Amino acid sequence: MNPVTTLSLGRIGVGIAALVRPDVVSSTMGSAAAPTSRPLLAQWFGTREIALGTATLLASGSARRTLVLIGMAVDASDAATAHAAVGEEEIPRNVGLGLVGVAGVAVLSGLLGLRVRTRTAVEAV
Repeated sequence: MNPVTTLSLGRIGVGIAALVRPDVVSSTMGSAAAPTSRPLLAQWFGTREIALGTATLLASGSARRTLVLIGMAVDASDAATAHAAVGEEEIPRNVGLGLVGVAGVAVLSGLLGLRVRTRTAVEAV
């Protein structure tokens, strides 16, 4: 399966989990937010992931490539903010490094997906 499709399906799955069980997702992410706002933040995150994953799955051609690049930017930003949160001791180090790792894998999946897509397009010519 194409890495972009896998990543998109993963985004949708995580997004659904964040909407259905925001308490579990927010506690897993080690949010430093006030306990009363954690479910709301997890649901916002979930909505973003569902929207981005679904849009990427439905898109084709240059629109799909653009959405992959947007997703990579979002994931890189997530990694940077998680890393900063560890540095500021806002979240536990093991949680933050886990989040950085997950976001980093998502960025690499996007890169791999773009590379596979580019190579396939070149070979078709």
